[in-house]
Amino acid sequence: MPRTALPMPVCRTINIPVLGMALFHFYYAMARSGFWAAAIWLVWLFCSLPRAAVADAPLPQIDFATQIQPILARRCYSCHGPGHDEGGLRLHKPEAAFQKLDSDKHAIVAGKPDSSELLRRISAEDADERMPPTGKPLSEAEVSLVRAWIEQGAKWEAHWAFQPIKPVEPPVVRQSDWVRNPIDAFILQKLEQAELSPVGEASKLAWIRRATFNTTGLPPSPAEIADFLADNSPQAHDRVIDRLLASPHYGEHAGRKWLDLVRYAETNSFERDGVKPNAWRYRDYVIRAFNSDKPYDRFIKEQLAGDELPDGGTEGIIAAGYYRLGLWDDEPADPEQARYDELDDMVSTTSQVFLGLTVGCARCHDHKIDPIPQKDYYAFLAFLHEIQPYGRRGDGNNYNQVAIQTEEQAEAQRLWLSEQERLGGEIRALELIALQKLPEVEKADKSEEEQLVRTRERIKDLLQPQEHHIYQTFRQQLEELKKKGPTTAQALSIVTYPAPPVTQVLLRGNPHTPGDAVEPQFLDVLGGGTPAVQSSAGGKTSGRRTALANWIASPENYTTARVMANRVWQQHFGRGIVRSANNFGNLGTPPTHPELLDFLAGELIHNGWRLKPLHKLIMSSQVYRLAYADHPVAVTRDPANELYWRYDMRRLSAEEVRDTMHVVTGEFNNQMFGPSFYPQIQAEVLAGQSVPGNGWGKSSAAEEARRSIYIHVKRSLITPLLSVFDFPETDSSCEGRFITTQPSQALAMFNGEFFHQRAAALAERVTREKPNDRAAQVATALGYALQRPADPADVDRGVALIGQLQEQHKLSDAEALKYYCLSVLNRNEAIYVE
Repeated sequence: MPRTALPMPVCRTINIPVLGMALFHFYYAMARSGFWAAAIWLVWLFCSLPRAAVADAPLPQIDFATQIQPILARRCYSCHGPGHDEGGLRLHKPEAAFQKLDSDKHAIVAGKPDSSELLRRISAEDADERMPPTGKPLSEAEVSLVRAWIEQGAKWEAHWAFQPIKPVEPPVVRQSDWVRNPIDAFILQKLEQAELSPVGEASKLAWIRRATFNTTGLPPSPAEIADFLADNSPQAHDRVIDRLLASPHYGEHAGRKWLDLVRYAETNSFERDGVKPNAWRYRDYVIRAFNSDKPYDRFIKEQLAGDELPDGGTEGIIAAGYYRLGLWDDEPADPEQARYDELDDMVSTTSQVFLGLTVGCARCHDHKIDPIPQKDYYAFLAFLHEIQPYGRRGDGNNYNQVAIQTEEQAEAQRLWLSEQERLGGEIRALELIALQKLPEVEKADKSEEEQLVRTRERIKDLLQPQEHHIYQTFRQQLEELKKKGPTTAQALSIVTYPAPPVTQVLLRGNPHTPGDAVEPQFLDVLGGGTPAVQSSAGGKTSGRRTALANWIASPENYTTARVMANRVWQQHFGRGIVRSANNFGNLGTPPTHPELLDFLAGELIHNGWRLKPLHKLIMSSQVYRLAYADHPVAVTRDPANELYWRYDMRRLSAEEVRDTMHVVTGEFNNQMFGPSFYPQIQAEVLAGQSVPGNGWGKSSAAEEARRSIYIHVKRSLITPLLSVFDFPETDSSCEGRFITTQPSQALAMFNGEFFHQRAAALAERVTREKPNDRAAQVATALGYALQRPADPADVDRGVALIGQLQEQHKLSDAEALKYYCLSVLNRNEAIYVE
């Protein structure tokens, strides 16, 4: 029998009459051509018989949010979505999708696909009838999904992120003795459903290192480790958690993660990459906010509308600098386009950071996946349109420098006024002494103030020489004090137009083709509504941003608390319950534990939006105590550890690597706040700039040992050591850093100048602390670098290596110890956390 190309139809369940026909063909083929030919024909027959002769196999339950809504958004919303109702049909909301059409038919009739106009039109063979009218028709698979969904009752459940947060009770689990707090019940429920069990608990040594790095970004000290290991009480872990959350280093670590989100940098990018003066004040504001456990809803309001808030004060002005952290083209080819690029940066960043939505995708057209029409994008932009442009080239960016009074300046002013009052009192006292000596005739018929004027005119004659000398000294001091009044500071912030400009929908996003005007409106997908806007800041601003901030920070907002709770979880586990932390929409990654996420969001709101209680709840859980260990069954069934059957190992971030090296060597400078410093950068790197070395200063060695969060962030010149360890690109919001393993990292650690300097400093430290004792020096170096007691075998190998370096390579004692310390700093264990 010659080979024949057979079609590849979808197999269906065969009914009894069809089975008889198939068997007839099977025996006929076997008699003519043999068994294998007969078998081939049998399979082909079973799969290709006419639809009338088969009974469809039931499809699994169709999920509207993940299977149907993306089809509607992608293929139908342009004509039948938010803001579009051709034929009287809108498909973005159930109340609109199920109502009667202009044609007196229904697009969707639950359970009745043959009565559903939507299904008829998307499967029509007539091009004039088929929908969508342009582009490719829906695929057979897509049509089948829609048909099955209608057959199953057309259940319309909104995407999980677009539903209100519901109160959630921890589930009941079989291994209830494993549950330390409610978080564990949610985790264990999924594990038990998958017939998996968690691994054992991490050692206390591993746990304190994990907790300390995750909370402060720095390694635990030997004393902190010793205290925890010696504490055998049930409260031992909680004591560590409380200490870590009270540490000023907590705010620095949490603050750096926030700076990633808000695209923090201190320069403008583009060719000249000019500096943004005083941007560092925003960085310091963020650190202080986390350390003080500022309620997150207040944190939102200060950044979005701090200059408008009645009690915003200096903090509010600095916080509003959030809007100025993005790119700025000081010489745009198209100024109007550049202006809307600047506004788009604000819209995109705000929607991703606070709401977990990619509203920016609707700038040029309706969002292709999420139910966000282009009109909603511009209605959102209208809240921010009153913000004046960052500046114009040559104006010194004066639009964005606002006078403030820092805490230090406020204290200086209090002291200044107090000193004025003291000197004035001393002068007044001497004048009163002189007044007593003024002849009565000169006092007659004069007020006390007139008498004092006369006294000052004759004060030299009325006071003793010594008294007059003191009087003159006080007067001179007061004059000089008034000349040295407290200086005013400036902060990078915003200036608004007297009245908000009219906002129009830009056709295809083109600022030169404006369309209909729009007013500020809340996103329809999150409940919508018209804001109640009242002018703020004494009538100087419109109050639009306050309305936006209040809406975003509302407990009724569907996503705000979820997004931040997810970020807190991400800080401790390296990934969020929703991995796409900036995108909770249909293209984002669904949550692995949606009920747990809602529970955490509810806890955040319940605790007054304070983040530290949420950190403590997570860190107190049993799942946070799990070891990084293998589990043969679990690693096969859940290789990505989506169910959290173990704790994932992670590499330290770029800043953690750099800061840890300074802590290990004893050079660490814990000075907080203030202007940024400039690490030393090789001349070869600086030479790559358009103007070599331009915009890069020089700092002292002590300054360079400060935490990396205080490094000057120049967009066109990211510090190479940070860059090689995956410092984020600063042009847009970074929801989570890439963690790469690449040769340049090994080269930086083993050959780079920074690590050689730290190795020399570590060698000097252990020599100073353990003189004339090579084994003790090796053990101490290992202890500092790895945050654990050194193994005797490691110590022996270290001593032997140092001896080998001295004998075979003729190195001095100091050089040999330095190279040994370099090898210790290069251990994976030094930069990985279990």
